[in-house]
Amino acid sequence: MPDPRARPLVGVTQCLDDRGRWRAGRDYHYLDAGYAAAIERAGGTPAYLPLQDDPAVLAARIDALCIPGGDDFLPADAERYASVRFDPAPAEQVAFDRRLLDAVLGRQRPVLGICYGMQLLALHHGGALHHHLPLDAPKAEPHKLPEPDGRHPLVVETGSRLADLVLPAAVNSLHHQAVADPGTGLRASARAPDGVVEAIEASGAGFCLGVQWHPEKLPAAEGAGVFQALVAACAAGC
Repeated sequence: MPDPRARPLVGVTQCLDDRGRWRAGRDYHYLDAGYAAAIERAGGTPAYLPLQDDPAVLAARIDALCIPGGDDFLPADAERYASVRFDPAPAEQVAFDRRLLDAVLGRQRPVLGICYGMQLLALHHGGALHHHLPLDAPKAEPHKLPEPDGRHPLVVETGSRLADLVLPAAVNSLHHQAVADPGTGLRASARAPDGVVEAIEASGAGFCLGVQWHPEKLPAAEGAGVFQALVAACAAGC
């Protein structure tokens, strides 16, 4: 039986329901259980991280950070998107996630961002989003595909960190927002055939990876690669 103390502690942020979607009059932290299961299968110990006052304390305790999927980022130009129905991530959650991310990156701990988490990585590094693909990239194919079988091919950049991982040839796609500019220090490492960015990663040393698809929802053999890479980065000290 492996020593549980040898398994890296991977913090996983949670979504916040502050609008009574789960139960009227109550705020809830929530998360798809698939993230914790995937991290555990990859050899890590998942730890849920609820919103709290001092993210730096959490950054000091965890070996790596996973920022999962979540709700939408609201555009500054509301008039341009007046016809779009957004489901916004609460400002309190976004602020907490950004402070925690900043603290973890400051300690040079590995980071994996998934969907919302990838988009947060780009924004944190000064990048930009397509807030609604049908408006911002009208030539793009549909990216909000039906579950569980809706997929599109993945085109991975040669020489990228992502290219060294075991990945499915086609990935699920549940988003209408996407990264337009990865930001300083990050580069696009995979795209859909229509050019939409599907993964970003640190252009230098250190493990900082974002994927737009949902590996936690894929069959274990197909979705394991990015979680295994996150846990392996802990052992490598990067």
